[in-house]
Amino acid sequence: MKNKPKVVVLGGGTGLSNLLRGLKYFPLDITAIVTVADDGGSSGRLRTEFNIPAPGDIRNVMIALSEFESKGEELLNYRFGGTSDLAGHPIGNLMLTAMINMEGNIVDGIKALNEVLNIKGTVLPATSSSCTLIAEMEDGQIVMGESKIPAVNKKIKKVYFDKKPKAVRETVSAIEQADMVIVGIGSLYTSIMPNLIIEEIRDAVLKSDAHKIYVSNAMEQPGETAGYSVGDHIKAIYSHVGEEFFNSVIVNSKKIPNNILAKYKEQDVKEIKIDLENLKKYSLKIIQEPLIEISENETVRHNPLKLASTIYSLVLGKMKL
Repeated sequence: MKNKPKVVVLGGGTGLSNLLRGLKYFPLDITAIVTVADDGGSSGRLRTEFNIPAPGDIRNVMIALSEFESKGEELLNYRFGGTSDLAGHPIGNLMLTAMINMEGNIVDGIKALNEVLNIKGTVLPATSSSCTLIAEMEDGQIVMGESKIPAVNKKIKKVYFDKKPKAVRETVSAIEQADMVIVGIGSLYTSIMPNLIIEEIRDAVLKSDAHKIYVSNAMEQPGETAGYSVGDHIKAIYSHVGEEFFNSVIVNSKKIPNNILAKYKEQDVKEIKIDLENLKKYSLKIIQEPLIEISENETVRHNPLKLASTIYSLVLGKMKL
């Protein structure tokens, strides 16, 4: 293959980072499009003080795509303690904020830091606008702020921004040129939707000839998707976007140990149901693979390399190699 297949991944949070940790080991031209709607913690403070999009998810994605030794990753994630103005800020957030100020905008700031950190792939923000994510709950309550939405712990009807954000030009161009567009893993309403409800991104995804994949979470997200099946996730995305567009959905087929499920149940969190009958109503290829693993702190997560291998097999099929 002369040119590497172009793969665009949309999302945010730890789910997106976990997916990218595996994809970077395959011969792919990767572009990660990251939500910048976070308004909590360090990201929220830097966003308010410097009037920039939230840097936290971008930092996590850059670390995931880097070729650091563990100490380098530890350094970028190191948070200052104490009671000074630096308290709670990870060094990576401060570095990215500095680069944005030095370069004059978030896209050039990320690009400059990419070069410093030797990132494998391209990281782009969904928008350069500093916008507030708003949720309308099914009971009519309006909640403002990405960090506050899950805390309300009510069923979400829809999410939207306080003002119309403009997509970054390079982000739209990456989607237009993509061979594959991947949505997920991650919080449905606060990591995935903030990308897809931006008009130019939505239109580019819908018009793209790329193979479009949804990677389902394995477990419910407290405050966002309690009681949701895989089909419910896709239905919510389609409701926000306005059209059906996925070609494939990837779901985990590996049984989660009963003792782990019991611990999640104590937090009122359940495994996401794979509702095959509902999924068959959509024009989707359903891919079931044993993808999850149990981490040292007994949480369920996708194995980065197994998930990336599944995706790469689809890439090869798409490219007809």
